[in-house]
Amino acid sequence: MADRSRTRLSMRLAHGAAMLAARFSRPMLLGVRGIVADDANRIFLVRHSYVEGWHFPGGGVERGETLVDALARELEEEGNIVLDGPPILHGVFFNRKLANRDHVGVYLVRQFHQTGPRAPDREIAESGFFPLDELPAGIAPSARSRIAEVFEDGPISPLW
Repeated sequence: MADRSRTRLSMRLAHGAAMLAARFSRPMLLGVRGIVADDANRIFLVRHSYVEGWHFPGGGVERGETLVDALARELEEEGNIVLDGPPILHGVFFNRKLANRDHVGVYLVRQFHQTGPRAPDREIAESGFFPLDELPAGIAPSARSRIAEVFEDGPISPLW
């Protein structure tokens, strides 16, 4: 248990250091998230080891990387999810909670396959697909509001 706490603390410190470095080296922070929904309209969520709650998979866009390239990379890293078709841009949102310069592109992903379940590691504590009426406790408010926006008229077609 002590090793797990030490690992969680080191991950939080590393994440904090990266965010601090980004604050001084980048005029704007740009991230990407994917609302990945399977044919049964279950949503893929991840729980990171260094931040509370369940979130959509995603992360920062690296220098020279497009939003879609960053999304594809993050989906593979965090969920073993491979894009089989183009994602659809849901919107670009300003995340005031993280920094005054943080913008996040949120994509809807319906054309994909998963190469296998994502095993927990130092970054991802848990992940999985959840039915809309059985979302996990502790889902991030921003994720819950994006799900409500996308599914406000009920389940949506896999073809969007």
